[in-house]
Amino acid sequence: MLSDFIKTYYPKACNRYFIIPFYLIFCLVLASCEKSKNKIGALYEGPVEVVNGVKIQYSEVGLQKVQMTTRQSLRYMNESKTFPDTINIDFFDPTGTVITHLRADSGRFDNAANLYIVKGHVKVIKSQSNEILTTTELSWNPGTRKVFTDKPLTVRNNRTSEITNAIGMDAEQDFTRIKFRKATGIYKFTGP
Repeated sequence: MLSDFIKTYYPKACNRYFIIPFYLIFCLVLASCEKSKNKIGALYEGPVEVVNGVKIQYSEVGLQKVQMTTRQSLRYMNESKTFPDTINIDFFDPTGTVITHLRADSGRFDNAANLYIVKGHVKVIKSQSNEILTTTELSWNPGTRKVFTDKPLTVRNNRTSEITNAIGMDAEQDFTRIKFRKATGIYKFTGP
């Protein structure tokens, strides 16, 4: 009955006021569906694996060369890792004796560069020579077996009281040979 009344007295209004809004709503719904198809969410960049109580051992020809322990390791999609807690690394001689110990606040492994980087209060203790190296960052490349830094560092020999300050260094992975880039120091010389 109401529809007959509208058709009789408002035939043009029925088309104009009811069909046009219906058509607009239909178009908006269709357009909103299109946008959701093309919408791409942000990629997850967080860790894909969390490991607690980590112990990593590195060996050559069946002999253990390096052992790293840390509380936690986070692995990412690109296979890089971060070690957010204290890291302890021991370097071994061929007989299996620890000859150098390294301690750092945190670290990471850059998979693309095949490089381990430790940061914070980095302290290296060479047990045979009783030397202590301190710096803010060290990098280790397992492929070249080299340790290096571009940062300032200090080496104190507790037996001789000699102190070497340097900016940058290159060393063997067990710190048996160290080459300082820009060095100054206090040394004791005994002569004839």
